Amino acid sequence: MRSVETVPKARERTPGFAVRAACEETFSRSFIRGDVFFTMRDGATGTVQLEQQLRNLVVLDASILIARLMKDNEEPDHGILALAVGTGDTSWPLQTPPAPTVTQRSLYSELARKTFATTAFIDAVGGTSTIPTNVVDFTTTFAESEAVGPLVEMGLLGGNISTNMGTKSRVVPPNGTYDPTVNLVEYDTLVNYLTFPVINKPATSTLSIVWRLTF
Repeated sequence: MRSVETVPKARERTPGFAVRAACEETFSRSFIRGDVFFTMRDGATGTVQLEQQLRNLVVLDASILIARLMKDNEEPDHGILALAVGTGDTSWPLQTPPAPTVTQRSLYSELARKTFATTAFIDAVGGTSTIPTNVVDFTTTFAESEAVGPLVEMGLLGGNISTNMGTKSRVVPPNGTYDPTVNLVEYDTLVNYLTFPVINKPATSTLSIVWRLTF
């Protein structure tokens, strides 16, 4: 849960500069935060095989999607609809994949995507809230036969994403030079992205992922 952070006092600055700097620092810290919680279990016994918590990166296209939603609540088709997992670039070392960058626009090698099992507002003590809050949990569970492989990347997808999870409409290249002239109306929109040391998901395990966004 996001906590209130005290902005350090400005030293040897004009009052106007100090106020502006404080506002900019507060905004940059509080815009969107993403925390990801993994739990892998044996499909037969339910025994926990892996638990992990990581912090994600909010990519540039997230701001475009938010602006579109604010402008017209009937466009785009979706806010955030699904989670995608992938095996990354073939050149990546599995235990130390490269850190994500804000220019990311899709996964490098998408293995599977799935709509959320549940979405829920979260209250100040981490429980489910019956009223809207600034924290939302997006929960996805991949069954034994789903997303089997060496996973090193994942992301949240929205915008004009197809509801057919077998369809993968990508923006390419996924990383590198960011082209702001690309019309995202024609593509999925990647909102959050994460790379991590490999999680080898076998066909005998389930993988539950809770992606918590704090606005």
